[in-house]
Amino acid sequence: MSMAKYRDVKIGGCLGATAEMRADGSLVLRSTEALGGYPARLTDRLEHWAAVAPDRVFAARRGADGAWVTVSYAQMLERARRLGQALATRGLSAERPIAILSDNDLEHLTFAMAALWIGVPYAPISAAYSTISQDFGKLRQILATLTPGLVFASDGATYARAISACVDADVDLVLTQGEVPCRRHERFADLMATGPGPEAEAAHAAVGPDSIAKFLFTSGSTKLPKGVINTHRMWCANLQQIAQAFAFLADEPPVLVDWLPWNHTFGGNHNIGIALYNGGTLYLDDGKPTPKGMAQTLQNLREIAPTIYFNVPKGFEEIARAMDHDPALRERLFSRVQAFMFAGAGLSQAVWDHLDRHGEQTVGERVCMFTGLGMTETAPSCTFAVGTDVKSGDIGLPVPGVEVKLVPLDGKLEIRFRGPNVMPGYWRMPAETAAAFDEEGFYRTGDAALPKDPADPARGLRFDGRIAEDFKLATGTFVSVGPLRAKIILAGDPLVQDAVVAGINRDDIGLLIFPRVEDARRRFGLPADWSAAQVLAAPAVREFFQAMMDRLWAGGTGSASRPAAALLMSEPPSIDLGEVTDKGSINQRAVLAHRGPDVERLYAEIRDADVIVPKRG
Repeated sequence: MSMAKYRDVKIGGCLGATAEMRADGSLVLRSTEALGGYPARLTDRLEHWAAVAPDRVFAARRGADGAWVTVSYAQMLERARRLGQALATRGLSAERPIAILSDNDLEHLTFAMAALWIGVPYAPISAAYSTISQDFGKLRQILATLTPGLVFASDGATYARAISACVDADVDLVLTQGEVPCRRHERFADLMATGPGPEAEAAHAAVGPDSIAKFLFTSGSTKLPKGVINTHRMWCANLQQIAQAFAFLADEPPVLVDWLPWNHTFGGNHNIGIALYNGGTLYLDDGKPTPKGMAQTLQNLREIAPTIYFNVPKGFEEIARAMDHDPALRERLFSRVQAFMFAGAGLSQAVWDHLDRHGEQTVGERVCMFTGLGMTETAPSCTFAVGTDVKSGDIGLPVPGVEVKLVPLDGKLEIRFRGPNVMPGYWRMPAETAAAFDEEGFYRTGDAALPKDPADPARGLRFDGRIAEDFKLATGTFVSVGPLRAKIILAGDPLVQDAVVAGINRDDIGLLIFPRVEDARRRFGLPADWSAAQVLAAPAVREFFQAMMDRLWAGGTGSASRPAAALLMSEPPSIDLGEVTDKGSINQRAVLAHRGPDVERLYAEIRDADVIVPKRG
């Protein structure tokens, strides 16, 4: 246990577990805390808070003038009932659900609450599939799976190309503003003018725990997106599990400042749900962890002090760096935050330590960083590590009501989940659904984990990578890609965004490295008009990555942990080619498949000058 002082917070739910070792080598862990009761419908919490704290702000977003536009719990319930009535007479259903193409905004949230109220599933779809993708391949596939009866988009001009190309002409179209050429549409404001009515109330009365709340599509990091059925039971059970793990949420209404997209389970289930379930306030952050988007996030965090803060690793990295020279940001963020938590990728221990130093310097104590493991198929949270001795890579113990099974598979232990928060299946994909579960009904994650202490599994688990990414060298030596990538990213901090590991049936490991080009430009004072290729060819940048490769070689213990060559990728990973998801997760297999010539350069008998080879002295 670390001797550093930590902010005192109330935690529970996943602090203890029983361990059952089976004869087949599998290990089953269960929380020692029972799962408490939870509502039958998520909107029961909206009704509860509208009655108990009607004027409390549920959600807020900055308007065009920069001021916060707020919606209280009572107002959101009224909005849900009004829009619900407008939707209830259209013949919408699971077979003809609502597709939402927009980014996070108050109208999107209203559509979600109205759909939940009347029991019509909705599907928030990544805005990148409409606005960044050039061929709309994933959007077409998702809409073909859904067969929506209504599509909502915030702005006609932004989504016009995608709607014209992919949305059938007989599908109802609702826009907040703007137009789509040659398409009839309705205005969101006009639908909101509808008064609550009997059709919506009758539909609401029929909603139960097994009603489908939404379809969330997987990011397609390994295959095409699959529509995960999310029921009210899944979502409500998981929010109760989270509430028990994050016991401090009951001490005061949580305040969140959050940008995470609602088409992903972290932002759309976990974070919206935490605010709603616990009567908190969600401030919609229009920023993003990008060079252009970070300014908005930092402005919001200087103004709104969250009680719990969530982000992806890149976001925490940018915030930690900004706090180096921004005392107002430090003081505001650390003033009342009870915990941090990341998801989407592994957080570098260097960034983690950077945040700890800021906490100690600002308020004299560290703020706990929570970690865990969850996924779209599990609503999402299944394990949490919530103590003060948590390190990067820890995923903790199961939440109440979830059974965790570690099963020997391909030289690793696959982690599998069973519980009320686990999906019933993939929408209109019976074969994929059948393959997703084992003979005991445990969901097969494809992720690997291992006990921190094999002699005492109740001490918690560590993440051990994706099984599908691992491979063998020509020598038969097994390469565990997940831990190796984490090691590479740490060694290249802060200039490595991600790395793809090559070497299947080769003699040694090669790397395709995706660098942080803009960070390299700033760090070494390179001209703003230089291309990415020019930045990466600069002597100072080459020296940085040469030193990184030298350290990795010196610190390795054999061919499975010593990269023998690396190339810096000047072209970022492509979302259309499936090399990266819209939340930034790299698809190792897709990158290797689409960048075959680069892989061959790593293994050429005579390597070209761009290939970085470690010094082996």
